[in-house]
Amino acid sequence: MIFVLFKRLFQVLVLAALQVLILNQIHLFGYATPMPYVLFLVWLPLNSNRVGNLLWAFLLGLIIDVFSNTPGEASASMTLAALVQWPLLHASAPKDCVEDMVPTYASMGRWNHTRYIIILTLAHHALFFLLESFSFFHYRDLLISFAASLALSVVLMLTFETLRHGK
Repeated sequence: MIFVLFKRLFQVLVLAALQVLILNQIHLFGYATPMPYVLFLVWLPLNSNRVGNLLWAFLLGLIIDVFSNTPGEASASMTLAALVQWPLLHASAPKDCVEDMVPTYASMGRWNHTRYIIILTLAHHALFFLLESFSFFHYRDLLISFAASLALSVVLMLTFETLRHGK
């Protein structure tokens, strides 16, 4: 139990540091900023506690908010993604999976795992960019930022997942 706590704390701190120190400085063409810290939710096992997932997601978002000067955007977006994560994982997981399955390409299949990552990131980015713009006056810039950041984040997350599992 304590090992799992420290493992998640380590994941939160590494993903937050990666986002705050490196990835927040990347703005491709002035629009796309990668946000792969949603991977934290992808790494949670099937039988993890839903309330704990919400708290971990909120904590990760709060750390990113504090150091990125985004007042509540990341924490609200991560909390929404954590709400969506549990039913989405149950819908994407194979019916004959073990109770403590960790979502990977091997356990879910390449397509199901990729779709799971895309939908989870889509939920996060949709709320994040709506809260960031807080209006629909510049909807073209909002859509370009949303789509470009979503694509860049998903590509980066799929690359991390491929490197992590060696396939």
